[in-house]
Amino acid sequence: MEREIVRVVRGRHVTDGAGVNICRVIGIPGADYVDPFLMLDDFRNDDPDGYIAGFPPHPHRGFETVTYMLKGRMRHRDSAGNQGLLEGGSVQWMTAGRGILHSEMPEQTDGAMWGFQLWLNLPQRDQMAPPGYQDIPADQITEFEHAGTAVRLVAGDLFDQVGPAKTFYPVVMADLSVPEGETVRVPLPEGDTTIAFCFAGELRVGDRVLVDGDLAMAGRQGDLVLRGGSGGGRVLILSAKPLGESIARHGPFVLATDQELRQAFLDYQMGVLAPNQAAFLATGGRG
Repeated sequence: MEREIVRVVRGRHVTDGAGVNICRVIGIPGADYVDPFLMLDDFRNDDPDGYIAGFPPHPHRGFETVTYMLKGRMRHRDSAGNQGLLEGGSVQWMTAGRGILHSEMPEQTDGAMWGFQLWLNLPQRDQMAPPGYQDIPADQITEFEHAGTAVRLVAGDLFDQVGPAKTFYPVVMADLSVPEGETVRVPLPEGDTTIAFCFAGELRVGDRVLVDGDLAMAGRQGDLVLRGGSGGGRVLILSAKPLGESIARHGPFVLATDQELRQAFLDYQMGVLAPNQAAFLATGGRG
């Protein structure tokens, strides 16, 4: 049985951070909240002026951010004392939990910058968990070939392989390169929310053709069957069980109720959202 495609949406170009141009594919009309996926941004730019200002210090509470770099370099620093340099192929998995401030700043003045940032909701029971950080270098991503398709598995179980990311609940995150004319069946848990974001080339999923920038939302039963179109295609697959819980969100905070949301803003204004908040802001996110 093939998992049907129920909707295809195109990303919208927006600016975020200090004026960085991005293409938002979840978090827009038609794909506002694809439970449990809150946001997915594709940021790619060959012009350093379009990204060099980066994402200066800003707060989060209640969910996780996942950054997957394809090209370029991005320095992460946060108020918990973590820092890491994301390079091509690497992943940063940050749990905001009860509160954290971080900055994400490019460390180059020329060349291309390309990557994705995913916002992943947390179950309400975990939204106030201690903040956490996983820095996963490119050589630690699980890489293999299946049915002629190159697979980079960041999180979850797929094709009898396991991704390196540690998650609060089962999540599959995989980058697949499907050659022209090849077909790969991707077995995913029944009932999962499953999305496929084509970010290069062309793919066929059921009777739909996906090209660069198309996000397909799939049904909840059967295998996701991908066929490489003209020149082949590359796709980011995300799959997880929907939480089915109420959410209240605004800006950098995602929680269960409006009262909790208001408390998050108050805590930030009072300087108590995260340990070392004042010191981190005083350094401009550089320490």
